[in-house]
Amino acid sequence: MQRAGSPSPVYYADNAPPPPEPPVRGRLWRVLGWVSAVLSVVLVAGSLTAYGFWRRLDGQIHRENVDGRLGENRPAKLNNSLNILLMGSDSRAGENARYGEEAGQRSDTTILLHISPGGESAIGVSFPRDSMVRMPPCEKKNGGTVPAQFGMINAAFSNAGPACTWRTIESLTKIHIDHYVEVDFAGFKRVVDALDGVEICVPKRIDDPKAELHLKRGRQVVHGDQALGYVRTRYVLGDGSDLDRIKRQQEFMASVVKKATDKGMLTDPGRTYAFLSAAAKSIKTDDKLTLSVMQKLAGSLRGMSAGKVRFVTVPVQAFPQDKNRVQFDQALAEPLFKAIREDNKVPEPAPAPVAAQDKPKPLPPAQVRVGVYNASGIGGLAQRTAGQLTERGFTVVKVGNSKKRYARTRILYGTGAERQAARLAIAVPGHPPRPWASAKPGYVYLVIGGDGADLRGDQKVPKITGEIRADRDICAQT
Repeated sequence: MQRAGSPSPVYYADNAPPPPEPPVRGRLWRVLGWVSAVLSVVLVAGSLTAYGFWRRLDGQIHRENVDGRLGENRPAKLNNSLNILLMGSDSRAGENARYGEEAGQRSDTTILLHISPGGESAIGVSFPRDSMVRMPPCEKKNGGTVPAQFGMINAAFSNAGPACTWRTIESLTKIHIDHYVEVDFAGFKRVVDALDGVEICVPKRIDDPKAELHLKRGRQVVHGDQALGYVRTRYVLGDGSDLDRIKRQQEFMASVVKKATDKGMLTDPGRTYAFLSAAAKSIKTDDKLTLSVMQKLAGSLRGMSAGKVRFVTVPVQAFPQDKNRVQFDQALAEPLFKAIREDNKVPEPAPAPVAAQDKPKPLPPAQVRVGVYNASGIGGLAQRTAGQLTERGFTVVKVGNSKKRYARTRILYGTGAERQAARLAIAVPGHPPRPWASAKPGYVYLVIGGDGADLRGDQKVPKITGEIRADRDICAQT
């Protein structure tokens, strides 16, 4: 019997060659931006190493200690991913007084940003503010306790500030949160202006004096008040629901990411400093999000690009007692939370349908001769994957271990095996096939890296509708 953690057994057939060396990865430093502009300090600044520059920015950030108010028995930390709770506050204090009187302070926007280990990808999960949830008891900043209660999720912030929202999201998702970042209306406008505006696309002309929102139809760049009005309005765009507004906010975030990762932005020191300084002045964080943590995170995000950033909304359904409220659809939400907890692949959107006459008929699996190599360091992974492929009818000719550890899984093929590689890619999605000059003609090679090799149909994760990627065309659906 094979012991747990022992290497996969190796067998050979047809003299298949050894696993290949991976392609050299580019060293271009790219970074992740975000709508609240929050993480811009952490991410964009990764390419700026001057210690004095970092210190000046760091001194502008307001921090708060929340450790004693997060409660006991928090969710365990399962891996090296990073989870940051992003909150947009609707406070009317100070600079925000011009937006009218509002009793208390609520989280106008709540998003859990999950960054995979090594900065391979990021996903922002929005929590609708109208969601009816159970909130745990929370300790107030200045003493006193708010008892556990049932109500709208954004009331947690009003009850006891960011720490209560943090604790509530952890209790609902069982996801360990590492840090929080908060931004208010005035801070949001400063960051958008520091970016020299953000591109949006609207389906019709908008004239809403109450919201101070005046937009022409189509593609355009918005600044300050116009940007704030665009992400906050509910009734002049869409169907008036919070879910529709969330979609618009996610589209705006995606445009921020695209703008912040633009080469022109990153290579202009003046623009970069103005952007980061505006972001630093506009956010509040927990005191554990220190300068050293920011620098470490920035270094881990090399290679992050807009196409690796996406936004989804927690699946919800109508709340039976109130048609104006929603509740989590646990059958769909829990698998999403589980995938984030364990850093499995969160659901990909369904691919666009292809006309039958344009779609070449896939080869039968039996015609695909494949060698499976374990380059992940996880014992037995090649053998298990080979067994799954064999069950699906593939001809596995070799199973072995790679001498090196690779971060990403690859499907490589030799001369004449392009269609065979394409057939394997259907079974193991997410890894586009590439030719390999040293491959034996007619053979395909599955080199399993640290991101695994999930076979289609093996992971019970929900299909997430309405997903928005940061590299999309903003007018595609207008």
